Amino acid sequence: MLNRSKEIVNNMSGRVAHLTDYHNHILSTAHHSHNSPAALYGPTSQPLNDNGDVSDKEDYQPDRPIGYGAFGVVWAVTDPRNGKRVALKKLPNAFSSTVAARRVFRELRMLFHFRHENILKAIDILQPPHISLFHEIYLICELMQSDLHKIIVSPQPISQDHVKIFIYQILRGLKYIHSSGVIHRDIKPGNLLVNSNCALKICDFGLARKLDPNTQVNMTREVVTQYYRAPELLALSRIYTSAIDIWSVGCIFGELLSRKILFQAPGPISQIDLIIDLLGTPSSADIRKYASDIASTYILKQPKKPSALSALYRLNSAASNEAIHLLSRLLVWNPDKRISVTDALNHPFLDEGRLRYHSCMCTCCVITPQGTRQHTNDFEPVCRVPFDDLYEDLTSSQAVKESIHKYIMDHQRNNSVPLCINSNSVAYKNFASSTVANAHEVSVSQVW
Repeated sequence: MLNRSKEIVNNMSGRVAHLTDYHNHILSTAHHSHNSPAALYGPTSQPLNDNGDVSDKEDYQPDRPIGYGAFGVVWAVTDPRNGKRVALKKLPNAFSSTVAARRVFRELRMLFHFRHENILKAIDILQPPHISLFHEIYLICELMQSDLHKIIVSPQPISQDHVKIFIYQILRGLKYIHSSGVIHRDIKPGNLLVNSNCALKICDFGLARKLDPNTQVNMTREVVTQYYRAPELLALSRIYTSAIDIWSVGCIFGELLSRKILFQAPGPISQIDLIIDLLGTPSSADIRKYASDIASTYILKQPKKPSALSALYRLNSAASNEAIHLLSRLLVWNPDKRISVTDALNHPFLDEGRLRYHSCMCTCCVITPQGTRQHTNDFEPVCRVPFDDLYEDLTSSQAVKESIHKYIMDHQRNNSVPLCINSNSVAYKNFASSTVANAHEVSVSQVW
């Protein structure tokens, strides 16, 4: 349904047609010699492309970097056990601090805990060395073709049908995450992976956390990329809920309609100004409930502004009344009054998105032997097992390191064919030297 963005085409344009390169992949099975073809391809003798399909030499895809950020580097590589293309996430300096170590452990546990079509699936973790040499973690996940940010900034058209399917899948995944007691805390287009058939998966759980039932406990405010940050976070509230993820969805919704960031400001103060320009000045009660004293003082000193929600219609001339109504319900200052993920999924605007998704895209609905599609009884399932966050009580990076090492080793006991890094591969030198983004490449918000 959705053509690959120009970014995808460019990334996938490099072809290698030499048979000798087929046996030079970064991943190798741990119990074989690196020089053994069986160790590199297992039962599959033919290389596969990024869709996991068997291809000929001309379609061969070399191992290559596809993304990097402040905490990890991601490569597209081949799983030697089945020849399928997968994403290999390298997490260097995983134990540089207790905070960094907990972040890594959090993402590992969540990716293996969640099992949902709209959440990135973790496939495996590479076998670790002895704990004294344990400094990096290698996580294998399913490979997606692009992310929503690349689609938005590409020249390809985004129809209202695309918007419906994308927003439906984001909310469907969030319902599952929230039902496990977890807040994602970094929902943004770059963390929403997509394929050319419009399938979407939420990724990057490094900032996610279990929602504490004791709402009086202060929580970290340095979460969510600024442009998608809810007003209560911008206003330095230490108490927030899963409603911060709903606000982020609203920002993404507006961005899909206009192909521009909805609230793009250089810092949190001017970000609040932009939000008030659209929503109008909130009531003093709403301000004081979810804002620090300094933020409350700043907002109350500003001239009162009326709501300008009618401006949302100018985002896209094709946007329907239903689209703007749902968008206005997602973008509400007071998180207590913001629409819930369940109510958002039941909004009439998403009816067609649900129908299209479950007619030809989902795996929860099946084709019967008679050739008819049998729909599931639960279109938007919840997580039946709450997420366990006892690891958050670990107080040192060494303690977290030991727990992660044990976690991976326990996982490996159920893995008949463990994997390791092939240091003899053509791409190994580049892979080994690839590192996370520099500090100047990571945006930093100004303070109040």
